[in-house]
Amino acid sequence: MTTLRTLRMAAVSAGFGRDLEEDFAVAERLIKEARAEGVRLLALPEAALGGYLLSLDGDDAGDDPGPPPLAVDGPEIRRLSALAGEMTVIAGYCEAAGDQRYNSVVCVTGDGVLGNHRKVHQPLSEDASYASGDRFRAFDTPVGRLGMMICYDKAFPESARALALDGAQIGVCVSAWPGSRTNAATDLAEDRWKRRFDLFDRARALENQMVWLSANQAGTFGSLRFVGSAKVVDPGGEILADTGVGAGIAVAELDVAQALETARRSMGHLRDRRPETYALSTPGAPSA
Repeated sequence: MTTLRTLRMAAVSAGFGRDLEEDFAVAERLIKEARAEGVRLLALPEAALGGYLLSLDGDDAGDDPGPPPLAVDGPEIRRLSALAGEMTVIAGYCEAAGDQRYNSVVCVTGDGVLGNHRKVHQPLSEDASYASGDRFRAFDTPVGRLGMMICYDKAFPESARALALDGAQIGVCVSAWPGSRTNAATDLAEDRWKRRFDLFDRARALENQMVWLSANQAGTFGSLRFVGSAKVVDPGGEILADTGVGAGIAVAELDVAQALETARRSMGHLRDRRPETYALSTPGAPSA
């Protein structure tokens, strides 16, 4: 049974496409399912509202107009907020900001938007469709202080570390992470890009001693075959719940404050940092 100190949280592996009405129907079903299980924090994948790109090669879009651009203060995000109600819900979308488009993720409750992140690191040809974000910031929510990132952002240790140093207790990474484009494994569970996906999730949790939620698209979209593998990871890098490569919801319950205290008690990775030693030398300068 959930106590007042524990948090029941979940990360989703599911497919989402261009049709917003279908996407909202999937999101509503998942939110209802999570609510029935007592979940208070739910992470939906990258591009959950409007779908991702058909290809990362930049030449397979055809007549596809791309994801529908949505304003962070627009009716679609308000609709997501209404569905969230008392829950804290995180979902990816294409953000319209003036003439720019961003690959973004938003965090909402029934009270409105709590946080928004624009994807900073763009793989392959993604920069042809989106502008790049320029920061990582944590923010307070009813379930604790969160930090968000999107897909390729987690390949860079600095991303999660910036959030941890800003006080994030929980890191949430939403993805549309596909299987390998070359030498693809017949069985996605054996795919090398899936292994990287899982390694990054566990490493980011462990090195920052934080709780980690990882949501991902599932199924296929355009030329992409997504690896699923939504999961919840504890501050020691141990996977508490995992969907595998198919669609599903990974649900776990944890006393977040106690888990962080226990993980950081003896060897505190944030506490024991030596930032004065990490500065890069000037190119061409002799080392000391």
